[in-house]
Amino acid sequence: MVSFSMMTLTSTAFVAHLGADELAGVGLAGIVGFTLVCFGIGLLRAAKTLVSQAVGADRRDRLPELFGAALGLAVALGMAAMIAGHLVAPLLASLSASPRAGGFAAQYLAIRSLGAPLVLLYAALREARYGEGDSRTPMRASLAGNAVNIALDATLILGLGWGVRGAAVATICGNLTELALLAWPMRRALRGVRWRRTALREVWAQGLPNGLQFVLEVGSFLILTVMVARMSAIDAAAHQMVLPLVNVSFLPAHALAEASAVLVGQAVGANRDALVARVARRALLLGASYAAICLAIYAVLGGAIAHALASGDSALAAHATTLIHVALAFLIADAANVIARGVLRGASDVRYAAVVGIVTSWLTTPPLTWALGVGLGLGVVGGWIGVAVEIIVGASLFWLRVVRAGWGPAAAAARRSIAGGAV
Repeated sequence: MVSFSMMTLTSTAFVAHLGADELAGVGLAGIVGFTLVCFGIGLLRAAKTLVSQAVGADRRDRLPELFGAALGLAVALGMAAMIAGHLVAPLLASLSASPRAGGFAAQYLAIRSLGAPLVLLYAALREARYGEGDSRTPMRASLAGNAVNIALDATLILGLGWGVRGAAVATICGNLTELALLAWPMRRALRGVRWRRTALREVWAQGLPNGLQFVLEVGSFLILTVMVARMSAIDAAAHQMVLPLVNVSFLPAHALAEASAVLVGQAVGANRDALVARVARRALLLGASYAAICLAIYAVLGGAIAHALASGDSALAAHATTLIHVALAFLIADAANVIARGVLRGASDVRYAAVVGIVTSWLTTPPLTWALGVGLGLGVVGGWIGVAVEIIVGASLFWLRVVRAGWGPAAAAARRSIAGGAV
């Protein structure tokens, strides 16, 4: 996840070199493209939970059918996202304050959406490997994919002058690389997959709340991005520039959340619920400590980093610096938020996580963006204040659920389901 955040930051720097309109367009198209695949990514996390619970219950005989269900869903949802991307791309020109930025957004999404099936197939394989406790194989594949992406960014954007098109092609090549390098060591398991409707229904039922939560939360963030895009190209570019910096703090916490989900799932499958609280506390300690280090670095060097990324654009650097200062208010809460969600997913408490995530995102970020950003004239800063409120409130509610063991009934139901499968 650190390598992914570095890749995103590097890609942003390459696109920022082209200009504010290009950066704003890629930022808008990037969040739209992610919105199209995020339901599938959220749904496929069910594979990690179900596989980890099966491993904990010593039911490895169920793994081939769970693999098959995940891959089948990934293909179907990936093709749907690719088609949707080509239908939506021409509409992006009207969503940007700058027609030129809108044109770049449409161009980027039309190419980038071709990689949607690759993204979801990789997600299916990665979640299955995570569930078995293997994080190193996906790590190696991701490192290679990110390296290819960065190398092609330099070649296609700077060397060949492909601009925004080069950024999109580089990303697809990175997606293809990581999928190939993850599938190859799993080739024996892939040859043994089984297709069963019961497993397909199980993955769908377990993943549907998380998929809906993911797509609606990203939809809320998409509304923020569209509002920002309609403010000015500088606002949109600053928004896109600072997001990768926040990801440097957020994504390692996301990795801890994935590890927590696997360990909690194995504990639930083995009927050792007492381990859940221990896993949660240790993950929070690690995540909060890392986020605190990032907070200290950004507090001291945030302005210098923003000016370096802005490539001499003083207005863009000033906007980005302000956003970095707003982000300092929620970096630690962001880590706590995502880790608590991972714990709840591992215990199959997906409905509570979905309801709280959807309600907090839609009652905070879009309304506050409109009230503060548009109504009071704070621009993109108002939107980021809304994001801060969403993250802090959500983290508080999720950790209250974890500490009070509100996930217990869902964990017990998951064990009954495993036992029923054995019968």
